[in-house]
Amino acid sequence: MEEFIAVVRYGSRVVLTREYLERVTKSRSLVEKFLAENRAIYGLTTGFGDNVRRVIPQNEAELLQRNIIRSHSVSVGEPLSEEGVRALWLMQLLSLGRGYSGIRPEVLQLIADCLNKGIFPVAPAEGCIQNLPVEGYVNLVLMGEGQAWYGGRLMSGADALTAAGLRPISPACKEGLCLTNGINGATGVALIALNDSIVAAQTADIVGAMAYEVLRGTLLACDPRLHSVKAHAEQAGAAANVRMLLHDSEIAKNSLHLRVQDPYVIRCLPHVHGAAKRFIKDVARSLLREMLSCNDNPVVWPEDGGEGLMGSNFDGTYTGAGADILCMACANLAKISERRTDKLTNQSLSGGYPAFLAQTPGVDNGYMIPQYTAAGLVGEIRGLCIPATGDSIPVSANWEDPISMAWWAAMKAVDVTRKLHYIQAIELMVMARAFDLTPAEAGKFSSITMLVHDKIRTKVPYVNGDRYFSPDIEEIYSLVSDGNIVREVQSVTGPLVF
Repeated sequence: MEEFIAVVRYGSRVVLTREYLERVTKSRSLVEKFLAENRAIYGLTTGFGDNVRRVIPQNEAELLQRNIIRSHSVSVGEPLSEEGVRALWLMQLLSLGRGYSGIRPEVLQLIADCLNKGIFPVAPAEGCIQNLPVEGYVNLVLMGEGQAWYGGRLMSGADALTAAGLRPISPACKEGLCLTNGINGATGVALIALNDSIVAAQTADIVGAMAYEVLRGTLLACDPRLHSVKAHAEQAGAAANVRMLLHDSEIAKNSLHLRVQDPYVIRCLPHVHGAAKRFIKDVARSLLREMLSCNDNPVVWPEDGGEGLMGSNFDGTYTGAGADILCMACANLAKISERRTDKLTNQSLSGGYPAFLAQTPGVDNGYMIPQYTAAGLVGEIRGLCIPATGDSIPVSANWEDPISMAWWAAMKAVDVTRKLHYIQAIELMVMARAFDLTPAEAGKFSSITMLVHDKIRTKVPYVNGDRYFSPDIEEIYSLVSDGNIVREVQSVTGPLVF
């Protein structure tokens, strides 16, 4: 997972090993054999989808492969992000490089070269049931067609390859199908959402510990005995994280018996955070297995002289359902985060802080409207939690009848995690302000939570009155989404329990 994100988000270099190239070459030799024998194999000697009934002459095999990439490039709307394109290509390298697809090694090498040189195809990302049209657009560039960004300039696919010192390929038998098949694009995008949801879940425990201090929560709700009778390790882990983060907090010690019990927003933190982590871990298992799979059709089976196995390894149900679950996991983290923000900005519930944490309430609005923003984002997340994989619209003359809708599920998941990071950024902004306003007689904050406060203050100055708060939110959002908050804490604590 770390290597995947390193390539997709941070531009780490991809190298195809000798072993990788050898198994790809071996698989390609079988495709050439099947073609010479004129075997009836889907996508080699037949058309695609409902056109499977049509036999394609060998002299038209290359045109068939070129046509599938061109004809599939029909998605619309806003283009896929650069990291989304890189995730799609990297997943294709993983899947098609398993040695069961029959693609030529030079095609996969060209994809790796495009990744390493920073070629970024323009691929509209809307109107996909799985991800075929987006894959078509991305891989047009390999043929020297379509458009791409290179060196900060938008140009034709041919010009981008030339500028990078690369040459286009003409897809051979089965290769167009390989490049517009499977669930690789949706899985790549879902893996981005998975990474970002992990960051959000870790951040949630950190900001939750800060909430225990500023709202004077009783740590008895995180007592290990309490969680030992609930058979969920993630819940116990979240409680353990809060206890560890507050191990030297005078405020937490002084608040231990302040009240009999706290409202849900504090008391249920381990349960809500723990459940979200359980969902995320289940999804991680499915998506990491997809990374280890050949998601192609047909599969080129090498034993007993070789055989083309026609099936549905391209199906996106694992990926789509996983992405839908990520949306729900993040929604639970979002709603408890927003409620903590509301409690701190509501003078009737905050335990003595000024209204909206304003410098001069009435004249200053303080953080009144950032809480609106958090509430609005939670509402948007709820709408995006409608499962995509519960739907299905048959296509290709009803030949492809159950459809996973995994692309939309994955795109939703990325959007949801982004919104969650903003909600957490707003909560962290509010927490830092509450730290500043907490009287010294309340006791000292934890050394770790003060580390987070101080990190925020390196980016966002102390509030002396109302100002344009949007830049503050964006600065803290960057700290959250880049994982800087988590890294800052873990540099002291070691890995948090997940």
